[in-house]
Amino acid sequence: MRKFPFIKPNFRKVIVTDEEIDKDDEVREIIVEKKTGFNTFEVLVLLLLAIIFGIVIGNSFSLFKNEIQGEKVSSELQELVAVYNHILDNYYKDIKEQDLVDAAVDGMLSSLDDPYSVYMDEEKSESFNESVDGSYTGVGITISAVDDNIVILDVSKNSPAEKADIRVGDILLKINGDVVTADNMSDITGSIRNSSNDEVKVLIRRDNEEIEKTLHVEEIDLVTVTSKVYALNNGNTGYISIDSFAANTYKQFKNELAKLEKKNIHSLIIDVRSNPGGHVKQTKKILELFMKKNEVLYQVQFKKDKTKIKDSTKESRDYPVVVLIDSASASASEILASAFKESYSNSYLIGDTTYGKGTVQTAYTLSDGTSVKYTTEKWLTPKGNWIDGKGISPDKEVLLTSEYFSAPNDEHDFQLQTALDFLENTKDTSIN
Repeated sequence: MRKFPFIKPNFRKVIVTDEEIDKDDEVREIIVEKKTGFNTFEVLVLLLLAIIFGIVIGNSFSLFKNEIQGEKVSSELQELVAVYNHILDNYYKDIKEQDLVDAAVDGMLSSLDDPYSVYMDEEKSESFNESVDGSYTGVGITISAVDDNIVILDVSKNSPAEKADIRVGDILLKINGDVVTADNMSDITGSIRNSSNDEVKVLIRRDNEEIEKTLHVEEIDLVTVTSKVYALNNGNTGYISIDSFAANTYKQFKNELAKLEKKNIHSLIIDVRSNPGGHVKQTKKILELFMKKNEVLYQVQFKKDKTKIKDSTKESRDYPVVVLIDSASASASEILASAFKESYSNSYLIGDTTYGKGTVQTAYTLSDGTSVKYTTEKWLTPKGNWIDGKGISPDKEVLLTSEYFSAPNDEHDFQLQTALDFLENTKDTSIN
């Protein structure tokens, strides 16, 4: 089955065991900040073009300055400029200047031998930004190629697709008159995001009947947080699942927590299984809802300098919290889990040892729509432990069985059931 996530990135939770995850293939993300506009490298690229123009009109290469906007240019960088010019002037085939620039950036990041420091082309950059920004432009459907059909797998809540009565299981036939196939759905649906039109006509098949719908293209918020209540013998416990830490996750978490507390919960389960991470600031804000003021949430280390990140708010809670983790819980998820384990006395971790990603990345969006992302810091647990390559061990190890994977539901979710049993039989969550 070929999956297509561009209309709506799919954040559906998939629980995996240690045997099913390959750490070399599953790269986890954690972003501390995103920046846009021209950076030093882009200024240098502009300079390169100016140099080429100068050569064309007869100026010598000596016009290259050793200082750009107050920044020293090393002899090594001047060699890069020289090679760039030689390739453009002497390579036997036509070559695009942007391709050389992209390759140079990619090469620099590849030389770091760091799987989290990468160059992303415009398409990958757009998809990445959608996932961490928490919103995307589209109509609110997730589609996949299944056999010879393009099937609608998911419809976002309150999206244009839901309002138009598009349903899971519908077969997508055409978009704006173009037949959608496994081979062209990326191009066709990608045009939705980049089109100036605010309407899309789709043709679907449902129960052997073809139906045409007109959908409005909108900015759609990704739902990364869901919640529900479980009734226990000693009171209600709340359950909150966090699929990722996007830019709007804290707001969603706070709203869901408020709803749960209005239902008189006396304990809480936070599920970050299969959560790949995201914005560390969102994680910090969520932790500040629980921790006491001045409590250490985590630490960051740049070279040899360490900084303790502390709770700066007056808000806190003290009821029991269980955090569900697994081998695919990574980066920002591990910051949250370790903070509860080391800084929140009334907490318990259940599940499997986490992924083990202890570095922090910064992402830059460049002026041409591409992006670079590279490691800038280590993060440490509140007590100063670096979990990179090791992960965080649960207080109680519980693995999911094949029974769950064949029929995923609450009854077969032994990690969840263990958490509910713990809160009901071990922790006193009744009203005093």
